[in-house]
Amino acid sequence: MKQIPQTENALVLRTDFSDQTTWEEICSSIREPVGIFRFLANVEFLDDAEYTDIAKAQLLELIPRNYNHTFIIVADRTTISRPDHLLLIVDLYDSSGREFRTIPSHIQGIENNLSIANMDFDEFADSVDEDGIFRGFPEG
Repeated sequence: MKQIPQTENALVLRTDFSDQTTWEEICSSIREPVGIFRFLANVEFLDDAEYTDIAKAQLLELIPRNYNHTFIIVADRTTISRPDHLLLIVDLYDSSGREFRTIPSHIQGIENNLSIANMDFDEFADSVDEDGIFRGFPEG
């Protein structure tokens, strides 16, 4: 299996190919601007069946040395099969392999903040709900 490619923007890796329509809906949601400042996710989508059903351990082995991103976004079987399309965010830096899930409409804020090191992975991972899902930071 080939290594994960170096990309200019953070990567959304598709690993489940069971539902093309759902994948397209997820991509569309990630591309939508959010919030009052209309933030966009600066991401690239990797839609290559070679990565079908890879496990996280395999994924981590495929990350090239000196990879230029500290995280990767994965659209796996859970993402495609659940109605809320929970994407998997995997840390590739300090706590390599640490993960949490989030809904597609939060990718913009996560990507923006992690990509410029305005926040770190732990700030998001430590703010998940009881189901391990980041649904935004608590108000107030």
